[in-house]
Amino acid sequence: MKDTLADSPLPDDERSLYGRTFWWAYVANLLLVAANAITFRFAEYVNFLGGSEEVTGSIVRAGVIGSIVMRLTLARDLDRLGVRRMWLATSLLFVAGCLLTLGAQDVGWQIYVARVAYTIGLAGMFACSNVHIQSSVPLHRRTEMIASLGSSGFLGMMVGAQVGDLLFELLPRSAWLYQALFGTTLLLGLLYTLIIFGVTRRDQHVHQPDTPPPWTLLWRYWPGPVVVVAFAVGVCFVASTVFLTRQATALGLVGVRTYFTSYAITAFAFRLLSRTWSRSLGRHRMMLLGLGGHVGGQLLLIGVDSEWDFILPALCGGFGHALLFPCVVSLGTEKFPNQYRGTGTTLILGCIDVGMALAAQPLGWVIDHYGFTQMYLTTAGFCVGTFVFYGALRLNAPDADREHQLAAIQPANSVGRPSPAPEAAPCGSSESLLPVSARPR
Repeated sequence: MKDTLADSPLPDDERSLYGRTFWWAYVANLLLVAANAITFRFAEYVNFLGGSEEVTGSIVRAGVIGSIVMRLTLARDLDRLGVRRMWLATSLLFVAGCLLTLGAQDVGWQIYVARVAYTIGLAGMFACSNVHIQSSVPLHRRTEMIASLGSSGFLGMMVGAQVGDLLFELLPRSAWLYQALFGTTLLLGLLYTLIIFGVTRRDQHVHQPDTPPPWTLLWRYWPGPVVVVAFAVGVCFVASTVFLTRQATALGLVGVRTYFTSYAITAFAFRLLSRTWSRSLGRHRMMLLGLGGHVGGQLLLIGVDSEWDFILPALCGGFGHALLFPCVVSLGTEKFPNQYRGTGTTLILGCIDVGMALAAQPLGWVIDHYGFTQMYLTTAGFCVGTFVFYGALRLNAPDADREHQLAAIQPANSVGRPSPAPEAAPCGSSESLLPVSARPR
């Protein structure tokens, strides 16, 4: 299998799509998300080292800004150098970030550098994984395959949250606890790197020395209002993956495993149920449903008093995540031509990072000065605004995934012969955004 997307249609059958390579990538993604879920306790670590919520936000923001800057280089390098090289390089950077975190003694330069290395590595690994899975599927099944691979992440989230809380129950609050926490993350990162080394060993890449700068491609193939939805996803990620554990501690609860286990189970179930919704319901409606789920999830976190109160907001958040992420990636990369798919994927994931970077420190400041209720009202309000904005612009807009499905099931034409389904336009072509009837034959 090649690193770059083929211009010709790819085999469209279950055996070719869900083969050995897919399942190894599935296991690797599970390990990576489990490793990242363990670090949801990062805010606790910063607090242990003497930092406040605002300081936690500034460290997280530094890491996210680092990943955004890196994406400007990664986007071009993915198209020029190929997925394999960049995937392994960012995996090793992730491991280095874990090692630096293990050695941090205070809230000084090392914890900032460690977070930057960790976040850059993580961002690159997710970008490479999404580019790799898209390289082996037909255009109209990209959303489905991103969703299928991503379902492993919810299993990983559940495992990681359980491991993190278990360590906090078994070990006293000391340096040894955080050594065990981030040491486990390091081990999972090493296993992930070994799997990726094997999965990509036969990959080939056609060098593209003339890849334009990413900002040029972003201007030329601007994804549209889906960018704002990506920002909203990032804002919600900050609330749940950074500050939720601090809310649990403030309430005197054991941890956040009930939330993330319920979140992961719900997201996993809906990810499988909604695998083909992009072709039946349409991605624009899926995005609005997903935003609605996040609004409910953020507002319901306000009323949490016990560990079991986490379940209902987790159900809403998991539903929203299950629908939003594959649609954001699929729609965000749709306008980019095949040879620039690496750039498109990296940039749209970077938009999620921008949302995190913009929200991290301000949300920490809101918690320090006003509390968690006001923080959740802020995140929910942003999602409501995004819902109204996106719905007004895209509710009835054409959707290439849905049109492909409708064309495939249309009845026989007036002379009794089946009407041929139109060929999918190249992903970066403007034709992919036109109604089927309006595309040139």
